[in-house]
Amino acid sequence: MAGIDINTQMYQETEGLYTYDKALSILTSQGKFHIKLGLERISKLLDLLGNPQDNLRVIHIAGTNGKGSTCAMLASILTEAGYKTGLYTSPHLIDYTERIKINGQDILQKDFARLVFRIVNLANLHDIHVTEFEILTVLAFLYFNEHKVDFVVLETGLGGRLDATNIVKKPLISVITSIDIDHVDRLGNTIEQIAYEKAGIIKNNVPVITLKNNNGINIFANISEENRSQLVLVDPSIYKQENSKIILENDTYNLPLLGLWQIKNLSLVLKTVEVLNNQGFLIPSEKVKSGLEKVSWPGRLQYIKEKNLVLDGAHNLSGAKSLRESLDYYFPDKKIIWIYSSLNTKDYKSIIEVLFNPQDIVIFTKSRSQNAVDPNILKESYMLTNFTKKVYSISSLEKSISLAYLFAQNDCDSTSYLTIISGSFYIVGETLNILKNNWQF
Repeated sequence: MAGIDINTQMYQETEGLYTYDKALSILTSQGKFHIKLGLERISKLLDLLGNPQDNLRVIHIAGTNGKGSTCAMLASILTEAGYKTGLYTSPHLIDYTERIKINGQDILQKDFARLVFRIVNLANLHDIHVTEFEILTVLAFLYFNEHKVDFVVLETGLGGRLDATNIVKKPLISVITSIDIDHVDRLGNTIEQIAYEKAGIIKNNVPVITLKNNNGINIFANISEENRSQLVLVDPSIYKQENSKIILENDTYNLPLLGLWQIKNLSLVLKTVEVLNNQGFLIPSEKVKSGLEKVSWPGRLQYIKEKNLVLDGAHNLSGAKSLRESLDYYFPDKKIIWIYSSLNTKDYKSIIEVLFNPQDIVIFTKSRSQNAVDPNILKESYMLTNFTKKVYSISSLEKSISLAYLFAQNDCDSTSYLTIISGSFYIVGETLNILKNNWQF
């Protein structure tokens, strides 16, 4: 597909002539799913900008599940240890500015707009057809370089080998989180193919940290050996979980992020901190613990107690399995009401089979994404193998939420119910926006 094109219109970088809304209009002019993997375009653009990414100390993180939580934990620890820390993640839930942070603070809209126009003007001038994600990645590098951050925690967008973030030549550390089947249309439909794409972030003589029993571990071992990179394996089984506490021998970590999978992510984070300390950086153990206590990562098994609501963007099979296991662990006595939406690029037929139990109430709905599946199709698919009267399809998220809370209120003990909104980050983001605007359930 062609890159973003604004008919070579040039915006003057003068206060008042460019706005955040105009910047968003440019970014979304080719649609949210405008993806074209490859490093040629971003390489040309960054060359013209003096390669700001080469000035940054980067910790590069790839994987199928757990990338965002791992990035959030690591960034919080580094910030707590006194380092100015840039964090680049995707997707956003409400606002594009969420993707680019320094010490936990989102980039200002005026800075975001200023840099979007600078990048797009330059790309148009040199006839470089950049994608939305490439613009955002270049923007992050420019912003972090302007602010002279000490570290950048950098999450890949899709895959690794051909992902725009992989323009970084020499990260401090490469981290690969849990690997599973996802994005088969772009990364391949086998674990080996997907692992190969993720392993593309492995660089010559750069330590690689991953899970001991990760899928695709042989691929990572071979590519690490080819690159003369130390492969550091971590074993999450040595950790023990007690609700929000994760215990390793005599150390206890209080982690506000729910999810049984967080043991894996935390084990990778702690090993990354250990390697950084070995590289000469000072990250005291007490700062590790206090940094973890302050970490926030919305939309990932996020429990909003006052609304008796859980939000999670589980959109692949392994994520769905982990979500169900975690719900059964943290809320064993709750009756579950699901509000579920999926994109048509996902294997929703398999996902809903592992998410829902026969006694659950299921409300299928639809996000505003152009790729959202019609809720009637979701309902029909589920009903083919599940004969229950507790299944509904409603096109409006607001009406779905109202129905869920009506079910709970009609029970003599409404507190015994828990509403889960899941299936994509689009539906989670729309829910958070509803909450932000003080919509009353």
